[in-house]
Amino acid sequence: MNTASGEGVALFTDGACSGNPGPGGWGALLRYQGHEKELSGGEADTTNNRMELLAVIHGLEALKRPVRVRICTDSQYVMRGITEWLASWKRRGWKTADRQPVK
Repeated sequence: MNTASGEGVALFTDGACSGNPGPGGWGALLRYQGHEKELSGGEADTTNNRMELLAVIHGLEALKRPVRVRICTDSQYVMRGITEWLASWKRRGWKTADRQPVK
């Protein structure tokens, strides 16, 4: 998706899991100036939080250049991960406070 650096992309994301862990899937919709791109995927054995995070990650990876992005999610895990925990996860080598891998 080509974007101009002064314009923004809306990224709508969701993830779900049947059982936790269990089979799950994620979806992302990128919207930019009337254009839309849909992405989706899944895994046989995963967690709800992992699917929520993968939706955002794949949505961001689909961008072709730096641009302002508005992430729209219902996941508190994703919201807090981005706004509160990201710096600590990165500093700890992508481990949580209890030294487990970020999932």
